[in-house]
Amino acid sequence: MRLEELLVLLIEPSYTQYRAIQRLLSQLGIDRVITAKNGHEALQVMRSEHPDLAISALYLPDMTGTDLVQTMRGDPGLANMAFMLISSETRFRYLDPIRQAGAVAILPKPFKLADLRIAMNSVLEHIDPDQLELDNYSPEDLVVLVVDDSAMARKHISRVLNGLGIERISEAKDGREAVDVIANNYFDLVVTDYNMPNMDGKELVDHIRTASNQASIPVLMVTSEENESRLAAVQQAGVSAICDKPFEISVVRDLVQRALSEV
Repeated sequence: MRLEELLVLLIEPSYTQYRAIQRLLSQLGIDRVITAKNGHEALQVMRSEHPDLAISALYLPDMTGTDLVQTMRGDPGLANMAFMLISSETRFRYLDPIRQAGAVAILPKPFKLADLRIAMNSVLEHIDPDQLELDNYSPEDLVVLVVDDSAMARKHISRVLNGLGIERISEAKDGREAVDVIANNYFDLVVTDYNMPNMDGKELVDHIRTASNQASIPVLMVTSEENESRLAAVQQAGVSAICDKPFEISVVRDLVQRALSEV
C-alpha cells in the first residue's frame, strides 16, 4: 500500500485544526480523508467506512482520545485499526494510556511535515509489515514471551509480533508471573515492559541473567519509561535492547533481528 491509497478518518472538533492537518496530509499525497467531530460519530464512521487510520485529538466533546482508542481496542472489528494522536498535551499520565493501547504515533502540536511523514510511514508498516529476516531461525518457529501488566499492551505487542511472522507467543502480566513461566518453558525471546507491579522489568532482567536456567535469552524492553537513570540501570542489568512506546514496527523488527543474531 502507498500513502495516497490510505483512507484516513480525522477526528477533530476544531475546523481550523482539521483544515491545518488536512493540508499537511494533502502535501503527502493523502486526499482520501473523512471526518468526525466527536468520538461516537467516529466509531460509527469506523464501522461503516473501515478507514485504514484514525487520527484523533485528545479532547473531544463527548469523550477523550484515550476513551476512543480503548473502545477501538475492545471491539474485534476495530482492534487492529491504526490510531494516531495529535495533541498539545505532554503530561505522562494522559499520554501513557494511549501508548499502552498501541498508538502508531503521538504527534505534538505544532508539528512539521517531516514528523507527519515519519508517522504515516509507520502506519504503512503497521498495515503491511515486513517479516523478520533471520539467518538461523524461521520466524514461525520462534517462541516468545510477552510481559506487560496492561492486557491492551500485550495484545498490541502480540499483534505486532504476529505481523513479523511470529506465531508462538505466551503472555505474563508482570515479572513475577514471567519468572514462573520461564521456569517451566524455553523461549527464544522475551519482550517486556519496565513499569509493572510485583516485579518490574529491571528485576525480571536481573532474575533472567542471574537466577534462571535461560540466562542468555535475548530480552527486548518496550517501555514508556522516561527516567534516564532507570533505563541505564536496565541496560547494565543485561537487556538486549530498549524500544520506546509508541514504537515503529520497523524499529522493533530491526531490534529483534539484531538481538537474535547475537545468540
